[in-house]
Amino acid sequence: MPGPESRLEGALQGGEGVRLIPYLMAGYPSPAASVELGLDFAAAGAAAIEVGVPFSDPLADGPVIQEVGQAALNGGMTLEGALEVAHEIAASGVPVVVMTYVNPVLALGAGRFARQAARSGVAGVIVPDLPIDEAGPIARCCREQLLDTVFLVAPTTGEARTAQIVAQSRGFVYCVTLTGVTGGRAELAPDLEALLERVRRHSSIPIAAGFGISRPEHVRRLRGQADAAVIGSALMERVIRGEDAVGAFRDLVEAGR
Repeated sequence: MPGPESRLEGALQGGEGVRLIPYLMAGYPSPAASVELGLDFAAAGAAAIEVGVPFSDPLADGPVIQEVGQAALNGGMTLEGALEVAHEIAASGVPVVVMTYVNPVLALGAGRFARQAARSGVAGVIVPDLPIDEAGPIARCCREQLLDTVFLVAPTTGEARTAQIVAQSRGFVYCVTLTGVTGGRAELAPDLEALLERVRRHSSIPIAAGFGISRPEHVRRLRGQADAAVIGSALMERVIRGEDAVGAFRDLVEAGR
């Protein structure tokens, strides 16, 4: 179980309402602009901030995140560059969790990655294509640096597997609300509450729901069900369009209260 050094757990647990975790892509629309966006999200009430690392084969990401990720790659963003972005955002005092894929971690080296992430002030790591059965070496490197390792539970995950994933998770458990990739949806899955209840049976750490959450009514539906909501594509789509992503985020924060 995580100890008091788990900044993510401390930021997401306790009290009423749903805390908000906004997502941004490191390097989009530029490194400096992504830092500014993260600091603005922090000032607008983010409980934690998820910083995405662009990758050429983003299996879990829908078209919006793919678009901003490819643009960031075209601009020269790398894993190490993303950790620099995370470092500047972490200066806000809001915990930062980095979302990357396993290949960039292996290319850099798990130990080097964990050390650089820790030096950057990162609180936790999400690697969606790393199953718990193969996570041992990377997870050990992360935990040696007091980095939380956040794993995902999907709607298709069975009871026994859910228990195993929760047991390996630190900081929070990431509940994928739908079968598919990231992206805003008009409606959340009708059986979402059953998924969250299943995870809650096994978890003593916070539960965050993500994928498809884009509207204040979605956040309100999570009250009493999840501790936090991750908002990604809905915010990044506004950034792409030059719209007020921070104002939209404030509305979601208010809906969570």
